[in-house]
Amino acid sequence: MSEHEPYTVVVGVSATSKSPTALVWGKAQAEANRGRVVAVRVYQAPPVPTGPSGSGSRTPQDPETLAADQHAQLQRDVAQVLGEDHGVEIRAVRGGKRRGLLEQAQGADLLVIDAPRAPSMSPLLAHRVVYAATCPVVVMPPSISGLPESSFGRSARAFGRAALRSAGTSGRAGYRPPAHPDD
Repeated sequence: MSEHEPYTVVVGVSATSKSPTALVWGKAQAEANRGRVVAVRVYQAPPVPTGPSGSGSRTPQDPETLAADQHAQLQRDVAQVLGEDHGVEIRAVRGGKRRGLLEQAQGADLLVIDAPRAPSMSPLLAHRVVYAATCPVVVMPPSISGLPESSFGRSARAFGRAALRSAGTSGRAGYRPPAHPDD
């Protein structure tokens, strides 16, 4: 970033979670550096379902209307998290998430994003953004952002507990539960 431009924090705002922790943290970081915040949502046009003949069963949404709707929704989401007088620049950008975030963060001082909700996606968006970004990237992990644990995380934890219990009671040297008084 040049000396004449203000410190800029770009925050990627998810359409599903609204990225409240990333927005609050990014705004605090910008204020601490007397800078500005740019809230970015990257969206794609919804696919047009095809009919039995292979042609679209409905007309695709007008790109200008779609862009205006996305911008308005992002404005509402940011206001819901930061309040009506947030002073955040709003940008709704059409395209792929990784490329859109990286393009919007060009020349920024910091990019703040939430960790993806589904860790089983490969390759991870956050991982790909970190390695391709031209500025520092802060990734808000679910444990900080307060997002509910994914079903994958719950399953992995349950599997780990079962494996530990099985290994400890398998008849090999190790932990054995105390005998029940009725035995």
